[in-house]
Amino acid sequence: MSSRSILKNTAVVAVLTALSRVLGLVREMLQSRLVGADVEQSAFAVAFAIPNMARRMFGEGALTAAFVPVFKGELEADASLVKARRLARAVMTMSLLMLAAGVILAWCLIGGAFWYDSDGTLLAGKWGLTLYYVRILIPYMLFICAAAFGMGVLNSFGKFAAAALMPSILNVVWIVSLVGLFFATGHGTDAAFTVHRRVVFICVAILGAGFLQMAFMLRAMAKKGISPWPSFKGWRDANVRLVWRNMAIGCAGAGAVQINYMLDQVLALKASDWAAGAIGYADRLMELPLGIVGTAFGTVLLPTFSGFFARADVDGARSAFVSSVRNMLLVVLPAAAALVVLAPELTRLVYHGGRFDDAATVRVARAVACYSVGLAFFCLQKTLTPWFQAQKDLKTPLKVAVRMVFLNAALNIAAVFGLPVEWRHVGLAGSTVLCSGISCVWLALIARRRNGSLGWRRLFRPIALMLGASAAMAAALLVLRHVLAAVTAWGTMGEILSMAAYVAGGMVVYFAVMGVLGRDVLRGLLRDFRNRGGRA
Repeated sequence: MSSRSILKNTAVVAVLTALSRVLGLVREMLQSRLVGADVEQSAFAVAFAIPNMARRMFGEGALTAAFVPVFKGELEADASLVKARRLARAVMTMSLLMLAAGVILAWCLIGGAFWYDSDGTLLAGKWGLTLYYVRILIPYMLFICAAAFGMGVLNSFGKFAAAALMPSILNVVWIVSLVGLFFATGHGTDAAFTVHRRVVFICVAILGAGFLQMAFMLRAMAKKGISPWPSFKGWRDANVRLVWRNMAIGCAGAGAVQINYMLDQVLALKASDWAAGAIGYADRLMELPLGIVGTAFGTVLLPTFSGFFARADVDGARSAFVSSVRNMLLVVLPAAAALVVLAPELTRLVYHGGRFDDAATVRVARAVACYSVGLAFFCLQKTLTPWFQAQKDLKTPLKVAVRMVFLNAALNIAAVFGLPVEWRHVGLAGSTVLCSGISCVWLALIARRRNGSLGWRRLFRPIALMLGASAAMAAALLVLRHVLAAVTAWGTMGEILSMAAYVAGGMVVYFAVMGVLGRDVLRGLLRDFRNRGGRA
């Protein structure tokens, strides 16, 4: 796949992912006003993290990483797709059966683990609420993992649009449910419709959205000739066994990461009743640039690298890596600088109002600023990890991930028990940033030893120019903050106008500096769009 093809596919994924992330912000704006950032939101955040943990660990994580390189190899070698279809249906059937069994088991275990008072009523504390929401949400794990498998199949065919559109289904259903809830409860003021009941209503809506996501992806997969109906043939094929062996390795690594993620959530609940909710709201703001850029490149690069390595074209993979990292950082670095400077203004504009008060705004803004420092690391990690996965090596990311689990856990425990209450959630965010940065350096060094230079020297000058332009933009935004202080004081409309001025002014300064000092970097981006060499 040429640099132009990578950028074209990445642009498709980025646009559709941007749609999903914008819808996600809209839903969070509504939810913050209806639910707030107190104990109910924290309990919901932890409960929703459990099916999402399964999605990241099994669906989009280990299964996709193990399946896509093998499936891509079958597509490259078998024009008739007979073996590829057999492989896909066998893996899908086995995966869904295991997930269904897991959902039933989890439902039974959680059902017997509720905390009840002496009169038989459910305890209203954060742990009782969390368990209650988990019981409702756990079937979402099956739906979203099935959808993630369909995503891997379509990405292997080079079809990225449907997979990138799929998350928007959840956000649309979620928003519709919140809007209905907003009006049904008298604009959120109906005392009889408690915050707890609102959250339960949202959980049920999420289940319906998950079923629609699964149906949408399986139908799209069927259009490519891969039937979603169960198949019990081919379970003993060598490639099926290879997928499961690699998936077991990947699950160990992803499981370690996700267990650590759940530990973060539990520690956040321990830190304070509001910490998990605050981190969740901050994470949603970070998902906009991370999803548009980092996730888009990561989605495209796994099948791209897999194709290059299937043809033993390491130079082609290296060229794709360099151009992708350069073009990714061209957007990510200024976005990170802007988020650090404008975290208070952005948080207030998006979330403030209703049950989301000034204290919640300050707490979330602190976490946003901390996460923003690591935005480039988060995106770079999504570029480096597919480099190993495409070579059917899931052990290396596993080893790095496990080591980071222990470091992250130690740092998180220190943050929760060593920092003031109002800063503990910032310590949790900072631990994530530090561990992501170390992981990137470690993976890059291992890749260099295995495959030779990845072309980092070609990136030093562009990155230095981008950092300089981002610093100039950040300084300009600080000046603008003082200039626009009177406009911001007008209220919501003033905040909107000020944010528009920040975005426009920041872009002008950044690209003006890049145009003067880094014109060759911008030309390289345009050259990638024009380049038609290579093949998928």
